[in-house]
Amino acid sequence: MTADDFLRILTKAAVLKTTFRHCDTERGRRESVAEHSWRTALMAMLLSGEEEFQGADMDRVIRMCLIHDLGEAFTGDIPTFEKTDADAQKEDAMFLKWVDSFPKGQRREWMDLLNEMDGQETTEARLYKALDKLEAVISHNESDLASWLPLEYELQLTYGKENIRFSEYLTEFGRRIDEWTREKIAGGQDLHG
Repeated sequence: MTADDFLRILTKAAVLKTTFRHCDTERGRRESVAEHSWRTALMAMLLSGEEEFQGADMDRVIRMCLIHDLGEAFTGDIPTFEKTDADAQKEDAMFLKWVDSFPKGQRREWMDLLNEMDGQETTEARLYKALDKLEAVISHNESDLASWLPLEYELQLTYGKENIRFSEYLTEFGRRIDEWTREKIAGGQDLHG
């Protein structure tokens, strides 16, 4: 990879630092897509020591987490409850066109990861997808309840549930997040104190 290739890829990826998600941070500012991807990768790293995931290639999961929303550098973030199939197809096409411009080695690695992520057949792909969903729910719980839309009260308790069922650990973790959500909705204290 040439220095120009490296800079070109990094410059486009940097767009995610200023591409904002639907969710606010704990301090009331919009969360960036880059922040979401970073914490999703951190979640994968933290799980690498858990017995249930000892057979998983956690380096691969972390890589999936880091690249999973890079298509939003082209389209911006569209909340899940507003995103259409046409939006997803447009984002995927632009992202794949970009990846196709990568040097051969990087292109092959990224395409392998993207195909695996899309197929959702491996433990690694299912784990990345589950962490993506769980991180979104956690972030939303960290935001001020006043920022929630009416539909999000139910969505917080249902979003990503099908993605965590494969894992006992994540299912239990999801239950803990649901407790936090219910406490928040009922006016209880935030988990942070």
